[in-house]
Formats: sequence, C-alpha cells, structure tokens
Amino acid sequence: QVQLVESGGGLVQPGGSLRISCAASGNIVSINTMAWYRQAPGKERELVASNTYGVTSYADSVKGRFTISRDNAKNTVYLRMDSLRPEDTAVYYCKIGARTAFRLSDIYWGQGTQVTVSS
Repeated sequence: QVQLVESGGGLVQPGGSLRISCAASGNIVSINTMAWYRQAPGKERELVASNTYGVTSYADSVKGRFTISRDNAKNTVYLRMDSLRPEDTAVYYCKIGARTAFRLSDIYWGQGTQVTVSS
C-alpha cells in the first residue's frame, strides 16, 4: 500500500552538493522513523543517517556533511549531502517506519538512487 520513490541522484564533482528525495505515498498517518542507507559495489549496505522519534544520528564518515530532514506536508524525506567525496559514491536507499490507517507500524524501502562523485 505504501510506496517510496527516490529521486535526485546523479553525477557530482568532489566538493559539490546534492539533495536526494524520498517521496512516500499511501495511507500514511505518520512517519515515526526515517533513515538513509548506501551500498557501494562489492560492499555491504551501511547506515549513514537516521531519525528515530526525533533523535538524529549520523555515521562518522558523513557527520558534519550530510543532513537528514523531512517535509510532512509532502510526505517526503530528504538527504542533503555537502562536501561530497569519491568514497560517497553508492546507491542510496531510504527507509521509513510509518503508521498507516490500518497498521500500527511497518517498514518500507525505496528503490534506490545512484550517487556518483567523480571529477
């Protein structure tokens, strides 16, 4: 019932900035948790940013450079990435924990969006 559609990925030069989006649709009552993961080729998926009931955390590798946020009116979660480095290159996935009209809590994943940092 709930769908997450990611957008905003692409090619950016080192030191540049990018904002990726995760738009949720469906019978959403509230988004209680949100997170962004990334996975590079040949590597495990890793957590880069999360917000759980108002508590925000970042991986050490992105702290001070990435910012997770949301727009409740648009049911959209964002990840703003500044001072990008080549090692940030990966497919980025959003994940939300949401309450719907009929279920107290479920986990939903986006399809992923490619971010490539290269000169």
